[in-house]
Amino acid sequence: MIYHRWLALIVSIIIIVILPVNGWAFSIRGILPPRRSVAIARKSHEAPPHVANQQPSSAAENDAPRRRTPPPPPSPPIVDDETPPTIRGRMPICTYRTISVIPNDVASCPDNVPRQAVSVEDLTPRLRTILADSRMSDGVLHVLSMHTTTAIAINEYEARLARDVANYFLDICPPDERSSSERRRAGVRYLHNDVHERPEGREEAERCRDNGWDVDDTTVLERWRDQEPINAHSHLISMMIGSSECIPVVDGEMVIGEWQSVLMIDLDGPRNRTVGVQLMGYE
Repeated sequence: MIYHRWLALIVSIIIIVILPVNGWAFSIRGILPPRRSVAIARKSHEAPPHVANQQPSSAAENDAPRRRTPPPPPSPPIVDDETPPTIRGRMPICTYRTISVIPNDVASCPDNVPRQAVSVEDLTPRLRTILADSRMSDGVLHVLSMHTTTAIAINEYEARLARDVANYFLDICPPDERSSSERRRAGVRYLHNDVHERPEGREEAERCRDNGWDVDDTTVLERWRDQEPINAHSHLISMMIGSSECIPVVDGEMVIGEWQSVLMIDLDGPRNRTVGVQLMGYE
């Protein structure tokens, strides 16, 4: 009996361990040749079509925390083909000039005393000369009125339009009835023109002294009042139009329209005037 038990144990070990290693398979139908058993085993393990592409997952994978996929790196910026020229190696320019504006009929005003007339002067030719002399290729050109009764504007320079400008603004802001202007209107009075009440307060008196008028001296005070024109309407029109313009410069030329000009409008003339010009850019 013991012999039979040991023989059965040895045969079981051969069937379970040794035969599969040597290419034999054991099934309930019996012992099959290696190729057929492998084919049947392969066929039995094939997944149905609808799950053939699914990847098996273990319990450990299901229990593990899911890691967030990092976002893709940002796309590189799109560079326009028409990139502006580099300023590296180009000489910066920042310069200031002035333009003296002397009207043709200024001789009709002795001692530069205004008639409170409105006139339009074209600054464009002189601005182009200043720009060419500066050798600036790209940048901006600032034009600034240096007076409180002049204005700067960009528009068409034409004689009849200049008269329209004068008529239009003098209708909106007519001169004081005390003014020397031919367009003065009865019943119109401005507080600024009450010269005998000025300067009003310490701050205004200080500004007069800063500009060379010692108003603490009664003689100087009366002389200052005598030279003050009755021109409140000119100040108001200047505020409406504006006192400066900023003009782009590209390839050494001002960027303005075909019929545009840079104009100085004198609202209390004619008399000598000064316009400031600043250029900022690169050669």
